[in-house]
Amino acid sequence: MKHYPPIGWREWVSLPELGIDKIKAKVDTGARTSALHAFALRPFKEGGQNRVQFDIHPLQHDTSKIITCEAEVIDLRWVTDSGGHREERYVIRTPLIIGGTSWPIEITLTERDTMLFRMLLGRSAIRKHFMVNPARSFISTK
Repeated sequence: MKHYPPIGWREWVSLPELGIDKIKAKVDTGARTSALHAFALRPFKEGGQNRVQFDIHPLQHDTSKIITCEAEVIDLRWVTDSGGHREERYVIRTPLIIGGTSWPIEITLTERDTMLFRMLLGRSAIRKHFMVNPARSFISTK
Protein backbone atom coordinates (compact mmCIF):
# COMPACT_ATOMS: atom_id res chain seq x y z
CA MET A 1 0.00 0.00 0.00
CA LYS A 2 1.37 3.40 -1.00
CA HIS A 3 2.05 5.89 1.77
CA TYR A 4 0.75 9.43 1.20
CA PRO A 5 1.92 12.43 3.24
CA PRO A 6 -0.69 13.91 5.61
CA ILE A 7 -2.57 17.17 5.28
CA GLY A 8 -4.97 18.67 7.79
CA TRP A 9 -8.66 19.50 7.43
CA ARG A 10 -7.60 23.03 6.43
CA GLU A 11 -4.42 24.08 4.63
CA TRP A 12 -2.81 27.11 3.01
CA VAL A 13 -2.53 26.50 -0.73
CA SER A 14 -1.32 28.45 -3.78
CA LEU A 15 -2.82 28.79 -7.25
CA PRO A 16 0.14 30.41 -9.05
CA GLU A 17 -1.35 30.60 -12.56
CA LEU A 18 -4.29 32.56 -11.12
CA GLY A 19 -1.95 34.93 -9.24
CA ILE A 20 -3.07 33.62 -5.83
CA ASP A 21 0.00 33.23 -3.59
CA LYS A 22 -1.97 31.89 -0.65
CA ILE A 23 -5.55 31.05 0.12
CA LYS A 24 -6.95 29.07 3.04
CA ALA A 25 -8.68 25.93 1.79
CA LYS A 26 -10.99 23.57 3.64
CA VAL A 27 -10.17 19.98 2.73
CA ASP A 28 -13.58 18.45 2.03
CA THR A 29 -13.55 14.72 1.28
CA GLY A 30 -17.34 14.88 0.97
CA ALA A 31 -17.04 17.12 -2.09
CA ARG A 32 -15.98 15.50 -5.35
CA THR A 33 -14.76 18.68 -7.06
CA SER A 34 -12.88 21.63 -5.63
CA ALA A 35 -14.60 25.02 -5.52
CA LEU A 36 -13.16 28.53 -5.54
CA HIS A 37 -14.85 31.75 -4.46
CA ALA A 38 -15.34 33.85 -7.60
CA PHE A 39 -17.52 36.81 -8.46
CA ALA A 40 -18.06 39.17 -11.40
CA LEU A 41 -17.49 36.31 -13.86
CA ARG A 42 -16.86 37.56 -17.39
CA PRO A 43 -16.83 34.76 -20.00
CA PHE A 44 -15.23 35.48 -23.39
CA LYS A 45 -13.70 33.75 -26.41
CA GLU A 46 -10.06 34.12 -27.40
CA GLY A 47 -8.57 32.29 -30.36
CA GLY A 48 -11.59 29.97 -30.47
CA GLN A 49 -11.07 29.06 -26.81
CA ASN A 50 -13.70 29.62 -24.08
CA ARG A 51 -12.17 31.61 -21.24
CA VAL A 52 -13.43 33.34 -18.11
CA GLN A 53 -12.14 36.32 -16.19
CA PHE A 54 -13.26 36.65 -12.58
CA ASP A 55 -12.49 38.43 -9.34
CA ILE A 56 -11.72 36.88 -5.98
CA HIS A 57 -11.31 38.05 -2.38
CA PRO A 58 -8.54 35.59 -1.37
CA LEU A 59 -8.70 36.26 2.39
CA GLN A 60 -11.59 35.52 4.71
CA HIS A 61 -13.30 38.58 6.20
CA ASP A 62 -11.36 40.93 3.86
CA THR A 63 -13.17 42.33 0.84
CA SER A 64 -10.62 45.12 0.30
CA LYS A 65 -8.13 42.88 -1.54
CA ILE A 66 -9.31 41.79 -4.98
CA ILE A 67 -7.37 39.60 -7.40
CA THR A 68 -8.53 39.43 -11.01
CA CYS A 69 -7.94 35.98 -12.51
CA GLU A 70 -8.29 34.50 -15.98
CA ALA A 71 -8.44 30.86 -17.08
CA GLU A 72 -9.57 28.54 -19.83
CA VAL A 73 -13.05 27.10 -19.30
CA ILE A 74 -12.82 23.32 -19.62
CA ASP A 75 -16.47 22.58 -18.81
CA LEU A 76 -19.80 24.01 -17.70
CA ARG A 77 -21.17 21.63 -15.06
CA TRP A 78 -24.22 21.32 -12.81
CA VAL A 79 -23.09 21.03 -9.19
CA THR A 80 -25.24 20.24 -6.15
CA ASP A 81 -23.95 21.89 -2.97
CA SER A 82 -24.19 20.48 0.55
CA GLY A 83 -27.55 22.22 1.01
CA GLY A 84 -29.00 20.43 -2.03
CA HIS A 85 -29.02 23.53 -4.27
CA ARG A 86 -28.11 22.96 -7.93
CA GLU A 87 -26.04 25.52 -9.78
CA GLU A 88 -24.37 25.56 -13.19
CA ARG A 89 -20.70 26.45 -12.74
CA TYR A 90 -17.69 27.15 -14.90
CA VAL A 91 -14.92 24.58 -14.47
CA ILE A 92 -11.25 25.49 -14.90
CA ARG A 93 -8.01 23.50 -14.57
CA THR A 94 -5.05 25.12 -12.84
CA PRO A 95 -1.96 24.02 -10.89
CA LEU A 96 -2.34 23.76 -7.11
CA ILE A 97 0.60 23.88 -4.69
CA ILE A 98 0.43 22.37 -1.20
CA GLY A 99 3.58 21.99 0.87
CA GLY A 100 5.89 22.25 -2.13
CA THR A 101 3.99 19.70 -4.24
CA SER A 102 2.26 20.90 -7.42
CA TRP A 103 -0.21 19.28 -9.81
CA PRO A 104 -3.16 20.46 -11.94
CA ILE A 105 -6.68 20.23 -10.48
CA GLU A 106 -10.20 21.01 -11.66
CA ILE A 107 -11.99 23.81 -9.82
CA THR A 108 -15.56 25.05 -10.11
CA LEU A 109 -16.17 28.79 -9.74
CA THR A 110 -18.94 29.96 -7.40
CA GLU A 111 -19.70 32.82 -5.03
CA ARG A 112 -18.64 31.80 -1.51
CA ASP A 113 -19.05 35.17 0.24
CA THR A 114 -21.24 33.66 2.93
CA MET A 115 -18.95 30.65 3.41
CA LEU A 116 -16.13 30.54 5.96
CA PHE A 117 -13.53 29.30 3.44
CA ARG A 118 -12.77 30.89 0.07
CA MET A 119 -11.82 27.49 -1.31
CA LEU A 120 -12.91 23.88 -0.89
CA LEU A 121 -10.39 21.21 -1.83
CA GLY A 122 -12.41 18.21 -3.00
CA ARG A 123 -11.46 14.55 -2.91
CA SER A 124 -10.62 14.25 -6.62
CA ALA A 125 -7.91 16.93 -6.19
CA ILE A 126 -6.13 15.23 -3.29
CA ARG A 127 -6.64 11.61 -4.39
CA LYS A 128 -3.29 9.84 -4.82
CA HIS A 129 -1.45 12.84 -3.35
CA PHE A 130 -2.31 13.15 0.35
CA MET A 131 -4.06 11.48 3.26
CA VAL A 132 -6.28 13.76 5.37
CA ASN A 133 -5.81 13.91 9.13
CA PRO A 134 -9.10 15.47 10.30
CA ALA A 135 -7.68 16.21 13.76
CA ARG A 136 -4.95 18.52 12.41
CA SER A 137 -4.70 21.85 10.57
CA PHE A 138 -2.00 23.44 8.43
CA ILE A 139 0.31 20.40 8.43
CA SER A 140 1.83 21.26 5.05
CA THR A 141 2.92 24.75 6.10
CA LYS A 142 4.74 23.72 9.27
